[in-house]
Amino acid sequence: MEKRLSLRKDTDFQRVYRKSDAFYNRDFTILIKKNGLNHPRFGFSISKKIGKANQRNALKRKLRDIVRINYNKLNGVDIVIIPKKHVTSYDYQALKKTFGHVMSIAFKKNKIFYVK
Repeated sequence: MEKRLSLRKDTDFQRVYRKSDAFYNRDFTILIKKNGLNHPRFGFSISKKIGKANQRNALKRKLRDIVRINYNKLNGVDIVIIPKKHVTSYDYQALKKTFGHVMSIAFKKNKIFYVK
C-alpha cells in the first residue's frame, strides 16, 4: 500500500477517534472522518488482545491487500479499521466478505464505497 494512503501520525489517529462516524458489524468497527484530501487514508488499530505479533501482522497484511484493491472507489476520508479478536481465524475470502459488509453499511449512510 502506498505511504500516502496510510495514517501514520498519532495526531491523525486521535482526530479520527475524536470526531468520526462509527460503523459496526460482528467482526469490525470502522471509524470514518472526512480528511479534505483528494485521496483516502487508512489506519489499522489492532490490539495485543488479538494475538501474538505474527497473527496481528498476518491480519494486517490481509486487510492492507483488501484495501489496496478497493481504495480507488473512495473519496477523501480517513478510515481507522479495528478488527475483533475472532477475525484472526478467518481466511482471506471471509475477511473480504465481512469487511465489505461493514463498508457497505458505511456506504448506505455516508456514500463512502462498497467492496464486493
